[in-house]
Amino acid sequence: MRASRSELIEKIRSGEDSFLELKEVRFAGSKIRGPEQNELADGLAAFANAHGGVLILGVHDKTREITGIPLERLDAVGTLTRQACKDCIKPPLAPIIERLTLPVADGIEQPVVWVVVERSLFVHLSPGGYLHRVGSSKRPIAPDYLARLFQQRSQSRLIRFDETPAPQARLDTLQETLWQRFAPRQPQDRSETLLSKLGMAAQDEEGVWRPTVSGILMASNDPRRYLPNAFIQAVAYRGKTVTPEGSGYLYQLDAKDISGPLETQVIETCRFVSRNMKVAAMKSMGRRDFPQYDLVAVFEAVVNAVAHRDYSIHGAKIRLRLFADRLELYSPGGLPNTLEPESLPYRQMARNETLTSLLARCPIPADVDWIETTRTTFMDRRGEGVPIILARSEALSGRLPEYRVIDQSELLLTIYAAGEVVETE
Repeated sequence: MRASRSELIEKIRSGEDSFLELKEVRFAGSKIRGPEQNELADGLAAFANAHGGVLILGVHDKTREITGIPLERLDAVGTLTRQACKDCIKPPLAPIIERLTLPVADGIEQPVVWVVVERSLFVHLSPGGYLHRVGSSKRPIAPDYLARLFQQRSQSRLIRFDETPAPQARLDTLQETLWQRFAPRQPQDRSETLLSKLGMAAQDEEGVWRPTVSGILMASNDPRRYLPNAFIQAVAYRGKTVTPEGSGYLYQLDAKDISGPLETQVIETCRFVSRNMKVAAMKSMGRRDFPQYDLVAVFEAVVNAVAHRDYSIHGAKIRLRLFADRLELYSPGGLPNTLEPESLPYRQMARNETLTSLLARCPIPADVDWIETTRTTFMDRRGEGVPIILARSEALSGRLPEYRVIDQSELLLTIYAAGEVVETE
């Protein structure tokens, strides 16, 4: 909930309500005496669990007097607020924190800090428990309502997370050139209806049309705006281990955070691997190149990672680590339901049905012919991805790739590099 400066002044005059909280900032010497960090966390989490709101620091909640914050203390107030969001709320919040000045007597301007909290995709726990905003106060969420809230926000998994509306996003967040790829050639429906049929938009609790998580991932240029960890962190290391910094050894060859629509993330990750892997050669019967990794297998692995990862896990991202002897791909989320690593080549189970459906209809660009796959779309829905990864990688390196679940919250795929090829005459 954003407001202009004049609107904000009028809201302060009207006092606290379901969307506005006021707090005076008190100091004892150089230290902040109030509000306490836990108190801030409770208020901000209550907004996120309800419909969002604004906290203004530097205004007395009873008298509505603008008391302000000394200029030299603004940094300390901002730090206290960020720490409250990060350390005292689970999962953490990332509100907008801004400074502005508001007028007091005789036209004098006093600095204040305002914190904008949007309705969240998650249910947040703060030191006071699970709270929500009711009128001008924060109250514990009743058990029956809490159960419904978890269901509505998909953490109970009764509703698939990829079908959940993104609370802060508007339909124009979706780029028409991106979502039109999935539309029939002669669509008869309005855009809301068509996007709903595609699983890329849905109505929220208030009946407002919003992009779904799948829509954000497939049809927005920067999914991180609404899903901060929807990107791939890729790092290429020089050796076989992660060498600590300060050793005097350049241990990283390349590093990149790869973002954009999911198909862009897949292609750019494959480019990263291609750029950083070694290619041996044999010249006995004309030049023959022997890359460390089969790019078709890498392509299938990255597609599976973006399609099946758990996007509801806050703070988790796909991580690709390229070492001298192996490629490691970490995907957030354990295996769904009864799947085990050993059964992956034989069974299919999608965590994100809408997302996999869209990827199965998403065409591979014609200029990506350097990945020599016979498919025309990013997924085939026949469950051939894992067998391709295993067979092609083992054929190249002589070692079967390994899947392993870490702490029931992350799936690790290790693909071993091909050994050096000895050149013969």
